Amino acid sequence: MTARPLALTMGDPAGIGGELTLAAWLTRRQARPFVALDDPARLAGIAAHLGLDVVLREVASLAEGAECFAEALPVLPVILAAEPRPGVPDRANAPAVIASIERATKAALAGEAAAVVTNPIHKSTLYGAGFAHPGHTEFLAALCGTPLPVMMLATAELRVVPITVHASLRRMLEMITTERIVAVCRVTAAALRDRWGIAAPRLAVAGLNPHAGEDGTMGAEEIDIIAPAIAALRAEGLDVRGPFAPDSMFTPEARAGYDVAMGMYHDQVLTPLKTLDMHHGVNITLGLPIIRTSPDHGTAFAIAGQGRADSSSLIAAIDLAAELATRAEEHR
Repeated sequence: MTARPLALTMGDPAGIGGELTLAAWLTRRQARPFVALDDPARLAGIAAHLGLDVVLREVASLAEGAECFAEALPVLPVILAAEPRPGVPDRANAPAVIASIERATKAALAGEAAAVVTNPIHKSTLYGAGFAHPGHTEFLAALCGTPLPVMMLATAELRVVPITVHASLRRMLEMITTERIVAVCRVTAAALRDRWGIAAPRLAVAGLNPHAGEDGTMGAEEIDIIAPAIAALRAEGLDVRGPFAPDSMFTPEARAGYDVAMGMYHDQVLTPLKTLDMHHGVNITLGLPIIRTSPDHGTAFAIAGQGRADSSSLIAAIDLAAELATRAEEHR
């Protein structure tokens, strides 16, 4: 029997998502087939423009797509309202971008797709069309009815989770509470157990201030907010340690001591991860009833349509989604 396929969304039509999709199919080394929820004419145009030898086939279902994946890139049509131009996002196409995500998510919830892999979107274009969510993560959570989605970035060398995500530094300070740290760490530990099969996950929690506050002389958040969260989690039996000075917790020696680094804000943990391995990073949404992965980069409008896009991160996202899906099926 053919394995249940992955559902791959289109991303912003003016970005590099279409190029990445075509390149990923050309490798044909995936552990599972994937089906593109995209506009067939768009993908055909990109393939012709870049001289890529890709056979496209429109399909009526994900199951049909799985059957033909070895011979053709299966496309479940999501038709664009306007012809896309590389590097020029068009609000008219926002409904199709949103529909691609919705259909992929519903397919995963229904068991038709083993996981969802999302190509990069351009949030401000979607906002202009009435999109009411900060980004992919929050939209997927709303579709799945999940109260607390958690964003993890992962490479072969490092996993990281920011306690706060897409917020300004000023707003982030208001969002960091003992309760939020506890909740995000619980979701992360459960995902490492259930999705990755790590029996006793080790979580390393970063401080907020330089030198983790230096005993309160550089800030009291570690004492007043972070340490109580760690104590509460340890009382529940979780292996949670810290708070650690952020500037020294990403060395090779430090990384060997934990399974995931928990940071207080976005750049605190994403910067070291992308420095270590920008091209193979994968974004995973934890806490959902479905598996969702994505490349760890954006739409790259500046190079769209030029054949310069590196598909490594999307391929890594596809591979990880397949790996997590297989593990989940084996442990049902």
